[in-house]
Amino acid sequence: MLSAGPLRVLSALSVASLLSGCGDPAPAEQAGPPPRPVQVIEVSLRPMEAHKTFVGVIRARREIDLAFQVGGKVSQRLVSVGDQVKAGQVIAVLDPKDLSLQLESAEAEFAAATANLNQTSAEDARYRTLTQRGFASTADLDRKLVAKEEAVGRLERARRSLDLARNQLAYANLSSDVDGVVMSVSAEPGQVMTSGQTVVRIARLDEKEAAVALPETALAAARSDLASVTLWADPGHAYKARLRELSPQADATSRTYAARFSLEDADDRVALGMTATVTLKAPHAADVARLPLSAVFDRGAGPRVFVVDPQTHALSARPVQIAAYTSDAALVSSGLATGETVVTMGAQTLEPGRTVRTVAAAR
Repeated sequence: MLSAGPLRVLSALSVASLLSGCGDPAPAEQAGPPPRPVQVIEVSLRPMEAHKTFVGVIRARREIDLAFQVGGKVSQRLVSVGDQVKAGQVIAVLDPKDLSLQLESAEAEFAAATANLNQTSAEDARYRTLTQRGFASTADLDRKLVAKEEAVGRLERARRSLDLARNQLAYANLSSDVDGVVMSVSAEPGQVMTSGQTVVRIARLDEKEAAVALPETALAAARSDLASVTLWADPGHAYKARLRELSPQADATSRTYAARFSLEDADDRVALGMTATVTLKAPHAADVARLPLSAVFDRGAGPRVFVVDPQTHALSARPVQIAAYTSDAALVSSGLATGETVVTMGAQTLEPGRTVRTVAAAR
């Protein structure tokens, strides 16, 4: 049996326990549910149609193969690959010995034809006088006239041969017709060249182009979209470009179409042979936000997404307009701004006003 002292102690403890149970709730109960972790993505507005890019090479619009107009042995080649040349500059020279002999032969023939014409003309004049006086027959006069006409034709042939021989001797010096740069050489001193055989290839520098191979899915865009060219050596600068040439037939091996885009403002930084990127952009492409399909929900009031407040981390349901759906994304055309944070997963289980803890989604 307990004494009166212990009973009084137990009674006091029981009263204190009851009084404490009637006080304010614990701090954990006041705070409510903890913030829910959600996966989010930052909104970025970009053109609805992605830019199409193709790798190409800088080429000259015009490349000219220079060749001798006569055959012979090359005595000198005065340029090498990479040399810049001016119009009228001598590129290569043939051995002129045979051509000089042909010229001397033509000059001798011309002199002989000239002398023959002088002789036949004098005889024709003399026989005309004799015929008028009755000392020569008309038949003799006709023979002298025919001889004179033959001499005139011979002189004309000799004159043409002389001009041709002079031209051929001049052709021994191969000169450039344009300003440009030597792309390749196909002849060396001592080599015997035939007429028309390529000696050097020269590329003009006044117009430069980007040569690319396009798949058939990009043909329409190549004709209508805005084109620009960037160099791998200088990616920070873009050059305006326009489609100049598009092959009407696909390559039999690659099944691509050869295209050339002219650079409208090419400068000295654009060197032939550089690797370039041709970018095609639709002229009036609308800006959209590309979101995962799981970010959009519809509870009967139209498509919406949950936007996270950057200060309170509370959710708000934002109505949006969908421009299009793809196999893995929804393209939002209005309702969102660049830099806003949108929940990408679990939107169907969330409610507006809920405080969340954000986790960036992997891109």
